[in-house]
Amino acid sequence: MARLNLLEETRYEKLPVSVYNNQQEASVAVANRIADLIRAKQAKGEKAVLGLATGVTPIGVYAELVRQHKEAGLSFKNVITFNLDEYYPMKPTAAQSYVTFMYENLFSHIDIDKANVHIPDGTLDKDEVVSFCLAYEKQIEELGGLDLQILGIGRTGHIGFNEPGSAPNSGTRMVTLDDLTRRDAARDFGGKADVPTKAITMGIGTIFKAREIILMAWNKKKAPIIKKAVEGEISGEVPATYLQLSQHVEFVLDADAASELTRFDTPWLVKDCVWDNQLKKKAVIWLANEVNKPVLKLTEEDYNNHGMAQLAVEQGPVYNINIDIFNQIQHTITGWPGGKPDADDSQRPERALPAKKRSIIFSPHPDDDVISMGGTFIRLVDQGHDVHVAYQTSGNTAVWDDDVLRYMEFAIDFTKSIGEDTAHLQKSYEDMRAFFPTKQPNEIDTQEIRNVKGFIRKTEAISGARYAGLQDDHIHFMALPFYETGKTKKNSVGEEDIQLTIDLLQKVKPQQIFAAGDFADPNGTHLVCFKIILAALERLKGKEAWVEDCWLWMYRGAWHEFETHEIEMAVPLSPQEVIRKRNAIFKHQSQKDTPVFPGDDAREFWVRAEDRTRDTAQRYDRLGLAEYEAMEAFVRYKF
Repeated sequence: MARLNLLEETRYEKLPVSVYNNQQEASVAVANRIADLIRAKQAKGEKAVLGLATGVTPIGVYAELVRQHKEAGLSFKNVITFNLDEYYPMKPTAAQSYVTFMYENLFSHIDIDKANVHIPDGTLDKDEVVSFCLAYEKQIEELGGLDLQILGIGRTGHIGFNEPGSAPNSGTRMVTLDDLTRRDAARDFGGKADVPTKAITMGIGTIFKAREIILMAWNKKKAPIIKKAVEGEISGEVPATYLQLSQHVEFVLDADAASELTRFDTPWLVKDCVWDNQLKKKAVIWLANEVNKPVLKLTEEDYNNHGMAQLAVEQGPVYNINIDIFNQIQHTITGWPGGKPDADDSQRPERALPAKKRSIIFSPHPDDDVISMGGTFIRLVDQGHDVHVAYQTSGNTAVWDDDVLRYMEFAIDFTKSIGEDTAHLQKSYEDMRAFFPTKQPNEIDTQEIRNVKGFIRKTEAISGARYAGLQDDHIHFMALPFYETGKTKKNSVGEEDIQLTIDLLQKVKPQQIFAAGDFADPNGTHLVCFKIILAALERLKGKEAWVEDCWLWMYRGAWHEFETHEIEMAVPLSPQEVIRKRNAIFKHQSQKDTPVFPGDDAREFWVRAEDRTRDTAQRYDRLGLAEYEAMEAFVRYKF
């Protein structure tokens, strides 16, 4: 019976899928399967032939294999590896090369014979590539094929670098990289312009010949493409869908990557549900959007025809359900993000008391505050709350080099104008001009350059916060040390990061904290900064009385918004408030037009912010709520 239930739940899925709570558990599970294969081959005196992948996804797998080698005696002496791909052209010593990646994350830490390591050669002359690729295929065939191939998946649906349009029988070859793939790699190279346009990759046909294939994916950014790969029709537009034809494939996902699969996203379509309030709210909003009706116009027929008959029977009549959900959504709307004084707050998202709250807005980068919640920021100040803003990092990696020269030229001219000596400034300026033309992709700037870039972001942030109405003593620059590497890859969080946050919290003793909960941030900084805040609050909890009365609100930035059913506070903005928010964003001139790390969205940040908040308002409107120009959304985090 349990097996029948599972088949019903997964009937939309066209290949086997295993889902783990988090990527660490999933990575250990995959590493254990690799280790079991290696040991089984060792017992038979045979070689284990592995196909390996690069990128962020397999890092945890490799870390666990290294741990088992060092702590559990797992030997790799009988292992032969073939990597999926390599950028072209690419020197093996380059920081972005997959040779560097594999040695840093695996090969340098295990006892594998380096002669048994095979990675496509990014240094070949173009006329040598075809013969190399044929020889790569032949080496695999002569060894009897791959025992196990591990894969990640790109947001284009590529496996290896088999981009959309790849043939299902393709072999190892040179390919042209999709624009989205190059944008996703831009941060590793210091900008998209430096990402190679080509790569050498194993083909889909080569991958298919492996006796076992494991595709891994973590986090919500991969959820949309995973849904297409697992539940969609087979198409060359999503190369990973070809894996549906294999009898030896398994997708291994964490809960976030699996979140858009039908059995998790709309479970009422495949099974009976336990209808808690959150699931009921999600389902009713989904139904309203599915049938294009306001919530209060949904009928019993709508429920029955869309997999929600169980809810109608258990908690109906449906009109009562509709009224309940409509009221819940309506109660999220407030023009008083700090709470409305002298008002009944039982149906409001924020407390009425104290009437004037101490609030801290934590901004991971120096512009997240105004991009993400600029309207709410301004309204909190206008309504008389004691608002502080804390810029957690300097943001100094996200400034164009020519901006540095422009500001240095200004500094030199100003210093001359007041009769001061400019020799030292001039020398620094000349050093910078000499450095930039020879700078390699993602090469660390000199400390002086990093300082100037940080000063640029700092002055812009001050200007934006002043425009929002803050006095200078309420503007805090934390410059958390984890960020100050000069590289796109940051250090691990340290004690000083947490202590600096504790110090600021103890100074302000806020009743409200606003923090970035946009963990789809392609730079990864938002999640790190959020965890630092949580770590600080956990240490203060039980020691500081104010913590018990402090509410933590999450906002989201320029990439994604909360789903409608998740939103707990929606702050409407008038057309005039949208313009004020836009002007605050414009203070960040170094991020205007084309920022250094725009992610995969070509729109300017102010345009993204306005489109996102306008869309949120329209979503409320379609459900039958009042129509506003824009809305900023928040979710309360219970710590």
